[in-house]
Amino acid sequence: MLAVGSRDAARARDYAEARGIGRSYGSYEALLADPDVDIVYISLPNGLHVEWTRRALQAGKHVLCEKPLSRHPAQVAELFELAQANGLQLSEAFMYRHHPQTVKLKELIKGGAIGELRLIRSHFSFNAVPGDPRLAASMDGGGLMDVGCYPVSMARYLAGEPERVCAEQLLGGDGVDVVLTGLLRFAGGVVAHFDCGLAMPGRSGLEVVGSTGTLSVADPWHAVTPGIELRNDGSTGAEPIAVPRVDPYLLEALDLTEAVGGSHPPLLGRDDALGQARAVDALYRAAQSGEVMVVAAGA
Repeated sequence: MLAVGSRDAARARDYAEARGIGRSYGSYEALLADPDVDIVYISLPNGLHVEWTRRALQAGKHVLCEKPLSRHPAQVAELFELAQANGLQLSEAFMYRHHPQTVKLKELIKGGAIGELRLIRSHFSFNAVPGDPRLAASMDGGGLMDVGCYPVSMARYLAGEPERVCAEQLLGGDGVDVVLTGLLRFAGGVVAHFDCGLAMPGRSGLEVVGSTGTLSVADPWHAVTPGIELRNDGSTGAEPIAVPRVDPYLLEALDLTEAVGGSHPPLLGRDDALGQARAVDALYRAAQSGEVMVVAAGA
C-alpha cells in the first residue's frame, strides 16, 4: 500500500506508521491528488460510498469500493458509466466471492452433488453498539445494507437474478432496519430466504438444499475457518470437503490490480453491482410496503 487518507492528519499518520505505509494524508482530497496513487480502496461508511467513488473516478483513479456500492440502481449505473468514460476499473468489494470456498460451493452445485437446486437458507447478524454509523439512516445504515447484502449476493451467485421478493423488517437506531428477513424467488422455482440484523447475537451460516442432498457452510462470509459439509439423501453422516485457508481481502485486491493491468475484467463488475442494487432496492420496497415486489430488470 502506497498511501492512506483520513479526515484527521494525526490518525492517518498513526495508521500509516503502524502498518509501514509510506504516505499519509489528512484529507481524502489530498490522497486523490497524489499522482502516484493509481487505485483507491474506499472503506468509508455506506452513505459516503457514492460520493467518494465518484470523486475518485473523476480524479482518474481506479476504485475498489467496499460493499454496498449503493442501494440505488441508478447511482450504480452512473458510477460505472463514469468509470467506462474515463477508461477506469470499478469493482464492488464482496471479499467472500473471491474465496475458493465460494467457488467450490458453486462447482459442487453445478456438478450435481445435491441434485437440482431447490432452496438457499442463510443468516448473518451481530449486535451493533450505540453510536455505530450502521445504525444511522443518514449513513445508509441498516442490517440489509451491512450484513444482509451477503446472503443476497450469495443467493444471486448461486441461483441467478431474482424475479420477485418479499420482506419484513424491525426498525431501530434512528430508523434503520435492525432485523430484516427476506424471501427471493428465482427462475426455475428456486427459493432463497435469509435473515440479517444489527440487534441479534453474532450468527453466520449457509445451507444449500437440492433434490438429493444439502451443502452446509458454517463460516460462509469471512471464511476464517473454511469448509463445506455435504449430506446426501439417505446418508448417515456428513462428508467434509476441505477448503484452503486464504485471505479473501488480498484476493479481491489482486483481482482489481490484474484487471487494471489488462489480464481480465474484474470478478465483480457492472452487471453484478447492478443486479445487487436491484435486489436490495426491491427488498427494501417490499419491507416498507408489506407487498411482494418484482425485481427490476434491464441492461
